[in-house]
Amino acid sequence: MNNREPKVRRVSRGSSPTRKKERTPEIIRVKSGVDRPFLIIIILLLCFGSIMVFSSSFAAAYQDRGDSYFYIKRQTIFLISGFIIMLIASRVDYRWMRRLTTPVFVIVCVLLALVPILGIAAGQAVRWIELPIIGRFQPSEPMKTALVLMLAHYFATYQDKITDYRDFKTSSLWGDLYPYLIVCFVCFLVALEKHFSGVIILFLIGTIVIFAGGARKFWLFAAGGAGGTLVLIAIMLTDYAKQRIDTWLHPENYSSLGDIYQTLQGLNAIGSGGLLGVGLGNSYQKYNYVPEPQNDFIFSIVCEELGFVGALAVILLFILLVWRGFIIAMKAPDTFSSLVVIGIVGKVGVQAILNIGVVTAMIPNTGITLPFFSYGGSALWLLLVEMGIVLSISRYSYQNKQ
Repeated sequence: MNNREPKVRRVSRGSSPTRKKERTPEIIRVKSGVDRPFLIIIILLLCFGSIMVFSSSFAAAYQDRGDSYFYIKRQTIFLISGFIIMLIASRVDYRWMRRLTTPVFVIVCVLLALVPILGIAAGQAVRWIELPIIGRFQPSEPMKTALVLMLAHYFATYQDKITDYRDFKTSSLWGDLYPYLIVCFVCFLVALEKHFSGVIILFLIGTIVIFAGGARKFWLFAAGGAGGTLVLIAIMLTDYAKQRIDTWLHPENYSSLGDIYQTLQGLNAIGSGGLLGVGLGNSYQKYNYVPEPQNDFIFSIVCEELGFVGALAVILLFILLVWRGFIIAMKAPDTFSSLVVIGIVGKVGVQAILNIGVVTAMIPNTGITLPFFSYGGSALWLLLVEMGIVLSISRYSYQNKQ
C-alpha cells in the first residue's frame, strides 16, 4: 500500500513523455487493460458457483416451485446482468467513486437506521427493508462496501497525520481512534438489527483497512480485544444470540428440538463425500435433508458431490482471488485505490472463511452466504459491482520515472 498521495499524470501504455535534460523523480499513473488473472479467477468462481447452484437446488426447486430449473434460471439472469454491471463498473474511473463515497455512506447509514423502525423481520432478527423501486434488501450488505470506501477515503485524506509516527498522540488519534469510531458507529447500527454476524464481518473489514492504512499496531490489538469483549457481552445479553452459542457448544441438549438439524445434515453431507465425492449431481442430502441447500450450506453439497478435492478447489480459488487482489493493491496508484482493493478482497476472504467455518461447525451457525456460490440476486449484483471496482483500479498502476 502506498503511503503517499502522489501528484500523478496519466499516460497511455507505450506513449513517450517529453524528455528533459534534467529530470527529477516523479510518479506517473499508467493506464492499461484490466488485470487478466483476476478476471479469469472471477469467471472461474462464477462458473463453478452456478454449476453448484443448479446441482444443489433442482430438487428443492421442483418441490417448492414445480420447476427444477427455477433457481438456476433466475441465477443465470442475475449472473449475466451482474457481469454486465461489473464490466461497466470496470470502465469507470475510480476517482469518481471517491467523490461519491461520503454521500453513499450517509445514505446507507440512514437506511440502516430505518431498519429497526420500518424493517421486515427474518426469524427473530429485523434485517430487511422494503423500498418502492429497489424492493426488499438488507442495508447491511451495501454497508460493507460503503465502509471500505469511507475508510479508504479517510486514510487517503489524512495520511500525513496517520503516518506521523514521531507524534504518538496525533498518529494514534487519526490512525486508530477516529477510524474505529466510524467502524463502531456502523456496527452499532447493525447490532440494532440483532445481526451479530454482520457486526463481526463489518468490524473485521474495518480492521483490515485500518491495519493496511498504517495505523499503530498496538491500538489495533487493543481495539480487537475491546471489540471482541463488547460482542461477547452483547451476545450474552441477547437470548437469540446466546442460544446460538449454546447450541453450538452443547448440541446434545438441542438434538431433540431440531435446532441443530441443518448443521448435522450439512456435516453428514461433508462426511459422505470422502476424497472424490459421490459425483456431480448425485448428492443425497439435497433431497429435503439440508434445508435450502443452494444458500448458506451450499459448501456442504460441494463437499458431498466433489469430495475433499472439490472443497479444496473452492478454497484455492478464494485464496487466489485474495492473493491477486493484494498484488493489484500493491501496484495501485494511490492510497485510496490501494485500500479499496484490500478492503474488498479482504471482505470476500473473511466471508468465505466464516461461511466454511459455519458449514463445518467450527463456529456457530450465523447465516453467512458463500460469495459467488450461494443463490441470490442482490448479493451477487453487489459482489460483481465490487469486482468491477477492483478491475477498474487494476487498469492503473504507478511507476517511478527518473
